[in-house]
Amino acid sequence: MKALRMEFFKCRRRRLWLPLLVMLAAQLAWGLYSMRDPTARELQQGWATLLYNFPMLNAMMTPVIAAVVASRMADIEHKGQTLKLLETVQRTGTLFDAKFLCGAAYMTLFELVQLVVMIAFGLFCGFAGAPPADKIAEYFAATLLTTLTILLLQLVLSLLIPNQMIGMIIGLIGSFVGLFSLFFPPSFQKFLLWAYYAVLYNTRMDWDAATRISDYYFIDLDWAGFACLIVYFLVIYAVGRILFVKKEV
Repeated sequence: MKALRMEFFKCRRRRLWLPLLVMLAAQLAWGLYSMRDPTARELQQGWATLLYNFPMLNAMMTPVIAAVVASRMADIEHKGQTLKLLETVQRTGTLFDAKFLCGAAYMTLFELVQLVVMIAFGLFCGFAGAPPADKIAEYFAATLLTTLTILLLQLVLSLLIPNQMIGMIIGLIGSFVGLFSLFFPPSFQKFLLWAYYAVLYNTRMDWDAATRISDYYFIDLDWAGFACLIVYFLVIYAVGRILFVKKEV
């Protein structure tokens, strides 16, 4: 807990909230603008439409946010060359855990605010029916797990590699992979970490080319994919922590 409090103290002047706020504003402006002046049909399918659009926005933008957060948290140690100093007063593994938990807290708050605004928007617009609590819970769990797994990968890269541009480039590549993975076969998507925003969709869209009308509806969450993502998280955590502990600083 002392190590975690210290991480929050160090991040206080790093303004980690600023890129999160900017990206959140961009996501909400883009996602919610598409739902302006909804028709009766769109109001009927409003909740499914929201839960279809936002995983796509997360796939495009959240990997970059995770890369920025991880880079800002690691860069302070690389610039100040303080890793060796820190390892004299605390265990290296504890430092790794504290940094991840600190970053995870920021990303969790980011996802929570996004979710609250989505629900408030749906209620304000008068979407048909009450908010589907089960589908919203599935969306939040899937989105948060995917985001934290990507954050973990970015943090490992940022801690192991002093040049933070490498981690940022990986984050940008991840955004492109996340977006274009929407067009990949589901069996191939599961091999790509950034594709799990698409793998864990719990909504689907049917496009009628003749009428140019889209229908949105709920589907079952891919729980096998969810379990696979947990395995990815555990493997990245175990390997990344070992590499960081053994790293020469």
